[in-house]
Amino acid sequence: MIKALLLDLDGTLLPLDTDGFLRHYLKSIAAHVAHLTDPKEFVDSLMASTEVMVKNTDKTRTNKEVFWDDFLKRVNVPEEQLMPVLDDFYANQFPKLVKYTSPTPLSKQIVETAAEKGLRVVVATNPVFPTEAIQERLRWIGVEDYPFDLVTTYEIMHFCKPQIGYYQEILEMTGLDPKECLMAGNDPLEDLVASKLGMKTFLVEDYVITRKNVDFVPDYQGSLRDLLEFVERL
Repeated sequence: MIKALLLDLDGTLLPLDTDGFLRHYLKSIAAHVAHLTDPKEFVDSLMASTEVMVKNTDKTRTNKEVFWDDFLKRVNVPEEQLMPVLDDFYANQFPKLVKYTSPTPLSKQIVETAAEKGLRVVVATNPVFPTEAIQERLRWIGVEDYPFDLVTTYEIMHFCKPQIGYYQEILEMTGLDPKECLMAGNDPLEDLVASKLGMKTFLVEDYVITRKNVDFVPDYQGSLRDLLEFVERL
């Protein structure tokens, strides 16, 4: 019996083309720091440090700590200069990126229906972004004020997808039983890997990410509307 719903954000609850959104995000943040450092070098450093964070297996360090320890060694800007500029970016420029997404009422309906069914709800987004960026994206789909059981951000998590440690940490933080969880997402690797712990999985196909050599088979699959109808039947 499913008692908890774990929901990916980008490409799932928030309809968007992942590669396209990433391009616009990187272009925007690079322009915002251009007065401090070379934009291309900044983006290269950002992506390299993100990769280090994604591969980290040290459970004593948060994703934020791993990222910044590596990033500040790469980017040629003092932390005290860079941080206020990035804070300003997430407050004033990041919200403009909503135009590269396709918010739908279905997202809020899924969350509200899950609540009506008494399900616990986790926003299981890959925790590579700060809280501000994740809350802003939740705002785009109208669920920023919902009392989720957990929203995985880089400040509090110690692993990233597709590491199984990411899902184990969610279970530890919430006390959920994996056999009572449904993980829904659009990535056949990052989201369906949750099945290794015994979770049921739902592959959302609207903006599905194409990957080669992924062996995970979802228990269920369909559109975001199909996911809503599935939750309605629980």
